[in-house]
Order: sequence, then C-alpha cells, then structure tokens
Amino acid sequence: MKTILLAAFVAILVSLFGTPVAIRIFRRRGYGQLIREDGPEAHLTKRGTPTMGGTVIVIASVAGYFAGHLLTHDPASPSGLLVLFLMAGLGLVGFIDDFIKIYKQRSLGLRSRAKLAGQIAVSVVFAVLVLHFPNQFDLTPGDARISLLHDIGPTLPLVVFVLWIVLLIAGFSNGVNLTDGLDGLAAGSAMLVLAAYVLIANWQLRNDCTSATPVTAHCYEIASPLDLAVVAAAALGACFGFLWWNAPPAKIFMGDTGSLALGGVLAGLAVTTKTQLLLVVLGGLFVIVTASVIIQVGFFKMTGRRVFRMAPLQHHFELLGWAETTIVIRFWLVSGLCIALALGIFYVEWLPG
Repeated sequence: MKTILLAAFVAILVSLFGTPVAIRIFRRRGYGQLIREDGPEAHLTKRGTPTMGGTVIVIASVAGYFAGHLLTHDPASPSGLLVLFLMAGLGLVGFIDDFIKIYKQRSLGLRSRAKLAGQIAVSVVFAVLVLHFPNQFDLTPGDARISLLHDIGPTLPLVVFVLWIVLLIAGFSNGVNLTDGLDGLAAGSAMLVLAAYVLIANWQLRNDCTSATPVTAHCYEIASPLDLAVVAAAALGACFGFLWWNAPPAKIFMGDTGSLALGGVLAGLAVTTKTQLLLVVLGGLFVIVTASVIIQVGFFKMTGRRVFRMAPLQHHFELLGWAETTIVIRFWLVSGLCIALALGIFYVEWLPG
C-alpha cells in the first residue's frame, strides 16, 4: 500500500509542478495547438495553446512508478514494466504525430496508416512479451485467452491472441484520442478509470490465489496485482497534476502524446488484470464517443446524411449550444456511471449466494 501511495504522490508532484515548466518551454518554442477550420467556432480562441502536454503525463507516471519502488525497496515486476512500456511506446507515436502537426503547421500529423502502423508495432511487441516472464508461481503477465473477470474460453493461438490485443489497444488508444476534444474531458475521464483499476488490482492482491487461505473459487491468478495497482496509481497521479492546468480554460493540451499513452495504459491494465471485456464497460465513455464517429461516418457513406451535427459526440453538443464545461462535467458523470456499473459487475461474484 505504501508503494501505491508514494507512486501516486510523486507522480502528482512531478505533473503538478512540471506542467507549468512544459507550458513555458512549449510556448517559447511555438509548440501551439492548430485548430480545424471546420470545427466549432469556439475552438478558434484556443489556437496557439501549448500542446504535447502528454509528455509530462508519461514522464510523471514513470517517475512516480520508479520512485515508489525505490522508496519502499519493493522490486518492480515484468507486468508493471510492460504496461509502462506500452504507455511510453504509444506516447512516442503520439509525440511524433504532434510534432509533425507543429512542424508542418497543419491540424493533421502522421498519415492515418503510418499512425496505425506505429500503434500496431508497439501493440504486437507488448502482446508477445506479455506471455513471457513467468514468476515463481509460473504466472505470466498475461494469458493467451480472452478475459472478463477471469480468463474465459479456450487458449487462443498466438496469432489470434496478438490480433485481439492489437484490436483492444488500438481501439482504446484511439478512443481516448477521439474523446480528447474539450478541456479536461479525456484527462478527467481517464482518471476515473485509473482509480477503478487501483481498486480492482488491490482487491485482486487481497484475494490472490497464490496466497489465499483457503483458496476460493473466486480468487485471482494475476502475476503482480500490487505492481499493477502501482502503475494505475502513478498514471492517476500524473493525470491529477496535469488536469490542474488542463481544466477549462486549458493552459495546455495533452495532444496525441497523452491520449494515445492513456489509452495504452488502460488497455495494458485490462490485459494484465485479466479484465479485457470489463474495460468496455469501465471505459464506456470512450466506447460511446468512438461509436458516435463510426455511426456518423457509416451513416453518411450509406445515405449522404449525418446523424449528429458533428462527430465525435462532444462536438455535437457544442453545436447544440451546450457550454464546454457543462459537456465536460456531464460526460464525467456518464463515465462515473459506467465505472460504477463495471465495479458492480466485478464485485457481484463475491456477494453471498
């Protein structure tokens, strides 16, 4: 528990005091956000706001994780390191995308195929490595099976498992990216899901099959639940400190650097805590926003008409006249409801009877 608290505390400090430093550096170098001309008119006032703030989130998460371990002399685990690798790797893809936008002064960075190729490359490495590094109980960070609350179904062939994990990671990294359209929306929503993962991983630690006496039917075969709680707490702390400066009106944006990294850490935690399908409910807001884009594009191609005034969904409500802060707070509430439902699903098997 000390490692979890220290990781979160250090990450908060690094992010809270590191973000204004990043704002000054990015502003001095002219790393400002470019705004789409076809977007809501209110966004035009945000032109030039420093972006790539996700760099601070990644650095603060990594710093908090390692500081927590150093201060408590608790060794890091392959599970935690692999999730951090996924976070940093996708953050790097996002950083390249953000840098191209700034360098070429356009609202689009990497070509969609190049961006997806980068996400796939990082995801494939993670998916393969997660099946290695068994601990003293012969548990690896992940299993080649689909999971909900535990592993379900048969063991998947390696190729099928890798494809499934790539789909999961790409889906959620792009989902957070699509949600990152209003000040504080993605950071606040990700914080709520990360807080849920701190609770989930801590519960799995307390009901670990390797230490449960007696062993119950509901115990968890997770390689390193404590370290996964540390990763979630570090990322949570990093988002907390960043949100202080990203709240409306934002002094800095996370950019693709932050949104892809946060989507990656959520997907990585889902794989290593064996809650892959549960993440669809936990991250319900990201699923809803992504679905709005799919519906908009698909319906337009079929009929030539639009379902929403603009996609992603948050911009539809902007064009309806909702204030930005109203949309952000209400979307946070939707995210909270999704998380409450997911935690209910997670804990329901422990109810008597």
